[in-house]
This record gives sequence, structure tokens and C-alpha cells, in this order.
Amino acid sequence: MRYRKQLALVAVAIAALLTVTGCRDSRTIPMADGRPQITIMVGGLEKVIYLPAMLTQRLGFFERNDIDVRLLGEQSGATAETALLTGDVQGVVGFYDHTIDLQAKDQCIRSVVQMSDVPGEVELVSKADADITSVADLRGKKLGVTSLGSSTDFLTQALTGQQGMTTAEYTRVKVGAGQTFIAGMNHDGIDAGMTTDPTVAQMVNSGEARILVDMRTEAGTRAALGGLYPATSLYMNCATIDAHPDIVRKLAAAFVQTLQWIRTHTPEEIAAKMPPQYASAGKDLYVQSIRDSIGMFNGDGLMKPEGAQNVLDILGKYSKNVRPVRDRIDLSETYTTQFVEEALRAPRQ
Repeated sequence: MRYRKQLALVAVAIAALLTVTGCRDSRTIPMADGRPQITIMVGGLEKVIYLPAMLTQRLGFFERNDIDVRLLGEQSGATAETALLTGDVQGVVGFYDHTIDLQAKDQCIRSVVQMSDVPGEVELVSKADADITSVADLRGKKLGVTSLGSSTDFLTQALTGQQGMTTAEYTRVKVGAGQTFIAGMNHDGIDAGMTTDPTVAQMVNSGEARILVDMRTEAGTRAALGGLYPATSLYMNCATIDAHPDIVRKLAAAFVQTLQWIRTHTPEEIAAKMPPQYASAGKDLYVQSIRDSIGMFNGDGLMKPEGAQNVLDILGKYSKNVRPVRDRIDLSETYTTQFVEEALRAPRQ
């Protein structure tokens, strides 16, 4: 009994130490020269679905709104949300569905800018798997996702679930994105997998893969998921939003300006603003990847309520975290349109 008590005391002490040393106060925003210093983690800086993050920086809209922003790349949205919860970053550009998943875990995270109404994701099939001609044919196959618990994981379960499949009937394989995804598909690590541009354009153009499901458009998303699926967003800890509304207002204004800029410029003009290394597979292919995906961005940053409801409906069926508590999820706590609406009313800078 004494030994058990000692172990319990040690466990409590370790937990307290981790709390002190590993988690920062999410309400604390560092300042330098009178400007807020914000760190935003992006679930893949080079992915076209998250293009507004780097484009906002390259266009100078963060600076124009009197805010300093540092962008960090991370291939997994699940890892990015962990960094947000520990206070290592103040914001994440990632999929909206994480806000619902985290509320199911009693964490308050809120989308403050909703940049897209569709996922921008594509289910690719390896050229070696000619027998896969529909989602139903994915039964028994190895399916690539960014990581377990990521948005690609949720979407994979939704696609297969609508065909009556459970996760026991196929294998989900963590393959990341970009070159690791390509390697997984080309070396028999996966039969099919979910990814985005520019990887889609690269693999389809080379003949290494073909498209099975295309969720880069509203029509394709509605056909695959039965409705809209709001994805790319800027989400933040609710405590940070409540403590620093002026900073959130600046961030929202910067992203809204970028979304409006995207709407009035060509894929070629957009590609020219991005870092040259993003076009490592060739300038023409990068422009094509932007052209194929750019329609996913909504141009105003506003959440469509029907889309939020559809995300909840899907996670309520296929997410092991959300399904047991689906009826107590409060969607109004997962996003706000307040800051975007203010940005849209403000005069153009």
C-alpha cells in the first residue's frame, strides 16, 4: 500500500512538472517593438490547400495589419493541434474538423477565418491497382493518410463508411504528404491514399496514379460527402481569442485581404508570389496544381452553417472521439464569423 502511495505521489509530481514546463499560457502573446509576435503552424506550407498562409506573408498583409507572424510547417494536422494546445503556437492553419474533434475532448478551439468550403483533397489510386474503380473496391486495401487522427483519416473513414465499411476492413497507413506519400504509393506501401496538390498534379501527370475521388470542387465534395465540408481555416485557442480580440481582428483582416486577392488574380500570378522551391517539380506543373485547386477558396472567409453541420454529421458517424458525444457538441463554439465580418465591412487598404 505504501509503495502504491509513493508511485501515486511521483505520478502527480511528474504531471505537475510537465504542466509547468511543457505548456505555456495560451493567453500570452509576446510583443516586440510594439507589435504582437504570432506563431502559426500550417499543416503543410507547400500544399495548395494551405496556400493562403504563405501568400498572406508574401503579399505583406500581416505587416500591413501591424502584426508579425512566423509560419511553421508541419505535415500533420494532428501534430499542429497538439502544438496549439500546449501553447507552442498561437494559431493553426488547418482543417476545421479539428475544432469539433477537440470539443469532444473538452478542449475549446475555434475557427476565426474559414477559407474554404471543401477539403481540396483527392483520393488517388496507384497505377498498379487497376482493380480499384470505385470506393467500394477499397475494401481490403492499404489506404494512405497523413497520420492517424488527421483530417485525411476522418475523410477516409467517411468515404469508406458510406460504402458500409469499417476500419477493420482496410488498413490505414501513415504516409505523410509530398515525397513520403509518393514513395509510399510507388513502393507498394499503399494501394490508394488521400492527398492534395501539388502532389496530385505530379502523380497524375507522370502516370503514377489516377483520381478516384475529387473533393477540390463543391460538386465533387457534395457527391462524395453529401454536402459541403469546410476545411482550410485559421483556428485558435478560445482563451487566446477572448483575451486578444484586437490581435485576432488583425489576423482575420490579413487573411480576408488575401482571399479577396486570390479571387482577382490568375494561377500564374499567384504562383509568382510563392517561394520558388514550392515549384520544385516544375513551374508549369505548380501553376496547374494551383489552377486545379484554387476554386476551393471561398473569397470571403465566412463559414457556411450548412457546411459546419455536415462536418459534425460526418464526424458523428465516423470519428471514435465525436460519435459517443455527438449530441452535446455545440457548433456555435467551434467557429466565429465576428472578425471576418468586421474585416469585410472595413474599407480596403
